[in-house]
Parts: sequence; C-alpha cells; structure tokens
Amino acid sequence: MFIPYSKQSINNKDIEAVKKALRSEFLTQGSTVGKFENQLTKFTKSKYATVVNSATSGLYIACRVLDLKKNDEVWTSSNTFVATASSIIHTGAKVKFLDIDKTGNINVKKLENKLIFSQKKKKLPKAIIIVHFSGQPCYPKEIFSLSKKFKFKIIEDASHALGAYYDGIPVGSCKHSDMCIFSFHAIKSITTGEGGCVTTNNYKYYKELNKLRSHGITKEKKDLILKKKSKFHWYYEVKNISFNFRLTDFQCALGISQLKRLDSFIKKRKILAKRYLNSLDKNKYELPSLIKGYESSWHLFVIKVKNNRRDAFYKYLNSKKISSVLHYIPVFLHPYYRKKNENKNFKQTIEYYKNAVSIPLFVDLKKKQQDYVIKQINEFK
Repeated sequence: MFIPYSKQSINNKDIEAVKKALRSEFLTQGSTVGKFENQLTKFTKSKYATVVNSATSGLYIACRVLDLKKNDEVWTSSNTFVATASSIIHTGAKVKFLDIDKTGNINVKKLENKLIFSQKKKKLPKAIIIVHFSGQPCYPKEIFSLSKKFKFKIIEDASHALGAYYDGIPVGSCKHSDMCIFSFHAIKSITTGEGGCVTTNNYKYYKELNKLRSHGITKEKKDLILKKKSKFHWYYEVKNISFNFRLTDFQCALGISQLKRLDSFIKKRKILAKRYLNSLDKNKYELPSLIKGYESSWHLFVIKVKNNRRDAFYKYLNSKKISSVLHYIPVFLHPYYRKKNENKNFKQTIEYYKNAVSIPLFVDLKKKQQDYVIKQINEFK
C-alpha cells in the first residue's frame, strides 16, 4: 500500500457537523458562513474574514480590490502554484517574478535591489504577493518595511500557512500586510473540501471583497446608485461585475469543526517534522532551513537531494511505495510565461527546482509509516 505524501484528516465529529448542516434550512448563504468567518478572525486575530470557494478565488478578488490597471505590475515568488500568478493576470495587470532563497521564500535582499532599480526606472510594483511557502512565513516584517519605503501593497498567499506564526504573530493577522489568503483544499491545514478565505483589517477592502465574492452584487442602501431607496428586500445593484465565489454552509460547517482541531493538527505536524530533521541523513540531503522566531505550519516537508540525483530519488521512492511530489515547477517555465520571456535571473529558483522533493507529511501519518519512510530515504544510494 502506497504511503501518500499528504491526505486529509476527517473524523466523526466532522461528518456529523456536515450532516447537521445538510439537514438545516440553508445549504448556502446561511448563518454558518458568518460563524465560520467569525471563528477565523478569532484564530488569526484579524478584524474581517471573507470565505470563498478556493484560495485562487481569494487571490483574484484580493487583486481586484486593489483596482489594478492594465500597465500595473504585481510581483510575486517564482516558487509558487500557478494560481498566484494567474490571479494577477486575470485582473489585466502584469506579473513579474522574484527569485527565492534557501527557505523557498522570496529572497529579500534581491527584492530590495530590484525595488531600488525599478524606482530609478519609475516602474515600481503596485503590489507584491508574498508566498509563505511550505508553511514558513515569508519575512513579513522585512517586506512590510520595504512596502512603506517603496509604496506598494502586500497580499499574503498563505495557502500553506494557516497555523503559522512569526515572532508570536499569527499569519493572517494582517499586521504586516493589506490582505491574507488561506486555502482549505483537502490537504491543507484544515479542509472544507475546496475553499479559501481572505482576511483583512481594512473595512473598505472587506466590504468590496464581500461584493466580489457574489457577482459584484450589493443591497446596502448607501452603495445603491440607481435607486437610493427601495421598499423591496430583493432589490440589488451591480457596479463592478464578478463571479460566484461563495462557499456553502455545509462546507463552512466542516471548516468550523476542523478549526477546533487546528492546534492539534499543527502540533502533530511539528512532531513529524522534528523526527525528519533529527533522523534524515544530512550528508545526502539538504533539509529545510529554519528561521529563529518563526513557527512553520509544516504543510510540506521539502528536502533537496544532493549531487543532482532528484529524479533517481523520486523513482526510488516510488519503487518503495512512497509517494513524493515536486513543489513547484517554477511558474516562469510554463509555456504561457515562456512566451513572455519571464525566465531571467532566477538562479536560486532553478537550483531548487532541480533538487527538491516533498516527502510524506500529514496528520494521520503513523510512526511506523514514518520510520519506514526515513529508513528507505537514508538507504538511497
């Protein structure tokens, strides 16, 4: 039987919560949505939360809120899932990529140098989407400081990082950003099957996020243009068009149930990660780099196989019935971005791409299974 690299953890309480929601009056657009959002704000210590049907949707509406124009630039990590970049492009703005450091996150020194150069060219970014890769915070304070100096907005792609902290501050608090996006995909910190969330401390952004989540519709009297007053509750207007990105009540019920176990989920992931860090052969593999004061949510455990033997290592694990995955193919290497010539000067990203492998790490990974994984990895020749 294959050991997967990741999987969800669903218990009977989760199932009962969903069953209860399915028997309720509202399957969607009911009160459970707001309850889930309230729980998320409490956990992240943010003021507002808007749940959506995916992190991709969350990234898109966060970009929309910034009112990006055709020639605006938004910069992001080259080491991320394609949705981070495509959410920018769907707004009509231009995406530019940034190289990474040994953590897999944006290289802050290179970012600063690029900002200085771009300032001279009078072409600074409107925003930067930082990616908390694998669950490790991406230098929030340092990049926030740069944002004040160079006048750009910050969106956090925290799809991997619900439950992560930096200097005691929860990722998602938006203390050092404008908005933060989480994913509730099946194998993330918690799951709603598919789903996501945008947190913010900006009330104006929050109101706009809620409109963009549901076709751009508003019913609030102060937002109405054509009919300032209506005696009918069903009257609404659309000022800016959008799509249906809503999350259902039964998905939110699952999210509420899962959120109750998030602390225990992260605790287990940390235990598993520590066993890997203490047990894997450091002569053969480069293990994750840890930053003092940062607490990763350990969505992924990525190792780098030395001596350019990653592909042989992947085949070896497969033969031992151990699943492994690459996170990620650099976005600029995909055909769409190759056409745009967006593949320059990313030495660290390419080096990472050639050697990185994500090995099994999930809440229900048994000690016996992990022992087997460690043994097989250390025996690779």
